[in-house]
Amino acid sequence: MTNILFVCTGNTCRSPMAEAILKSKQHSDIAAKSAGMFADNLSEASLNTQKVLTEEGIPINHQSSLLTGEQVDWATYILTMTTSHKTLILERFPQALSKTFTLKELVGDGQVGLDSDITDPFGGPLPIYRDTYKELNQLIERLLIKLKKI
Repeated sequence: MTNILFVCTGNTCRSPMAEAILKSKQHSDIAAKSAGMFADNLSEASLNTQKVLTEEGIPINHQSSLLTGEQVDWATYILTMTTSHKTLILERFPQALSKTFTLKELVGDGQVGLDSDITDPFGGPLPIYRDTYKELNQLIERLLIKLKKI
């Protein structure tokens, strides 16, 4: 079983969207969870995240979670939305070095720094959330291909 942990800031937009997208692909050998670096435990996904996923026919039943050591230990791969998320994780959990990547870094964009960041749609209009969904969906398709090769 491959365990994927998606991490963003508040665990209400990007990481729960990525988690829901990956789960919708229905790979029985891949489990997905999400967490946030500065999340309030038990918040719902943002309204626009819920709207976009509903438009795409993807169910979401989400409660935010602050990143914990237990989640880090559970994960085969920790995939962050930004380079700064990755840096924070490695400061708090240095043992996660070999399994922590930005999502773009792992799927092979070869991008580092700000170019490897996925824009945070938080508080933005619905079209920005749709753009984030499209980007995440494409990256997760590439992630699934990459995982078959690993």
